[in-house]
Amino acid sequence: MIDRQSAGAIPEKPHTVFRDPTGALLYEEMLTRGGFSGPFTYLYHRYPILEQSDVTATDRGFSPPIAVDDGLYPLTRRLFDSMQIAAVGQPIDRRIPILTNADVTVYLVHATESDDAYFSNGDGDELWFVQSGNAKLESVCGWLDVNEGDYVWVPHGMAHRWHLNGALRAMVMEASSAIVVPPQFRNPVGQLRMDAPYTHRDFVRPKGPILKLGDEPKGPHDLLVKKRGRFSRVASDASPMDVVGWDGFVYPFAFPIEKYQPKTGSVHLPPTIHATFESPGFLVCSFVPRVTDTHPNAIPCPYPHSSVDCDELILYLRGNFTSRRGVGPGAISLHPAGIVHGPHPGAYEGSIGSKRTDELAVMLDTYKPLLPTRQAVEIESAGYQKSWRKAQ
Repeated sequence: MIDRQSAGAIPEKPHTVFRDPTGALLYEEMLTRGGFSGPFTYLYHRYPILEQSDVTATDRGFSPPIAVDDGLYPLTRRLFDSMQIAAVGQPIDRRIPILTNADVTVYLVHATESDDAYFSNGDGDELWFVQSGNAKLESVCGWLDVNEGDYVWVPHGMAHRWHLNGALRAMVMEASSAIVVPPQFRNPVGQLRMDAPYTHRDFVRPKGPILKLGDEPKGPHDLLVKKRGRFSRVASDASPMDVVGWDGFVYPFAFPIEKYQPKTGSVHLPPTIHATFESPGFLVCSFVPRVTDTHPNAIPCPYPHSSVDCDELILYLRGNFTSRRGVGPGAISLHPAGIVHGPHPGAYEGSIGSKRTDELAVMLDTYKPLLPTRQAVEIESAGYQKSWRKAQ
């Protein structure tokens, strides 16, 4: 949640009679988080939202994550190639789970078609990172423009669908708890602080609402709802996109990764200074082109570290990755807790004297081990662990 937004037709006061120009009553919905104590959004519908013509089981939707037996044994550094994911289908059906724990599941998407039904994730927030392509996200809050290099936050339980302009490749993090802007970046009234790595202006909000007073809602009548990893089909007499106005803090947004403003010190700072989003069990960081450390004897390359409480996943996007060799766009490294993380041989020494780096990457650090799935094993690059050995 970034800030309060308001769009379309809303009454002067919540929970009061609100009618359209013909006198028809409009129907208020409260989308709340944390029970009734957290952020919320008022949604004003043209039709009663509880009138559903049919609720059935469905075989549509994407596969649940199933960890492979002994997926972390033996304990090694691993590398996966997201570019091997075939381009096919709709985002609502074609998310490929590759890594999972109780707090977050990581999916890969390489979709070629727009969704033909709406989707509501009843299991948690979603944070997408768009590796390539562009699209529009349609939701009850309106239309959100999405481009390559964007993070896209989709709230838990909000009906939406993806409209693609060609193929879309993305990594998706589905959380079991809320994904938020780190609280240390907020001042006491909730505004992003002046020393935060981004500003309110950097975030893209939806343009809406989709429906105007007096218009009939357009779009599919089917809504797929995911709960506990299983999908139900909810059919209604009208499209769920019948919202004529909304007001609140809960709405989808996009954040372009290169709007991130990294900090620089005289010597190397820990990766927490790249924090972008967080959840109780994980942290998402953004590595963007930046000036490196300014001390004359600084070693800009990350130091080897025994981060004994965290698994580290990095999606490489472009640029010269100072700490790694043999990785390119779309590579995903996994360095599990219990063994030392760190740069490849020669990278530590080779970074001395450098003034800037042009790398672009997304990092996910988790407290619980990330367990690979069968689909992850199928796209694994062999020999990554041996790449730390010096050439003979």
